[in-house]
Amino acid sequence: AVGNALGGLSVGEPEEEMCRMTYIVTDILPIEKPRYLMGVGTPWNILETIGLGIDMMDCVMPTRNARNAMLFTWQGVMNMKNQKWESDFSPLDEFGTSYVDSEYSKAYVRHLFVAKEYLAKQIASVHNLAFYLDLVRVARQHIVAGDFYEWKESIVPVLKQRR
Repeated sequence: AVGNALGGLSVGEPEEEMCRMTYIVTDILPIEKPRYLMGVGTPWNILETIGLGIDMMDCVMPTRNARNAMLFTWQGVMNMKNQKWESDFSPLDEFGTSYVDSEYSKAYVRHLFVAKEYLAKQIASVHNLAFYLDLVRVARQHIVAGDFYEWKESIVPVLKQRR
């Protein structure tokens, strides 16, 4: 089945404008064909655009941001270079689904970033990719359950928090 791709909506404009244009275009596109949004994005953008009828998306954000010490989690965004992680020997992400989340501590991953060890980027990339997969898996569960919009409204503010 041939689908439709939307591009050029994630190149620096405000999130509200991206969502507004996505809404306009998805309202026009046929519902029976897949809708692919290129270059989106943050976990909250993914959920917002799923809510607008987007079926697929891609983005460099999980790995690009991981290489810059930014981890996405169910409790919000973590900057692994922050000093507050220096003595936190708890698991990297207690709600994470990847082996790196339980095998490495926040303090260790912070140390790797501060020391400019390449392993830090690898651990963070594995974490973020696993988180994104978990995010869309859980989103699908809520779509099937029929409570996606309520769940999305409750989780998006949490995902945006800075930890």
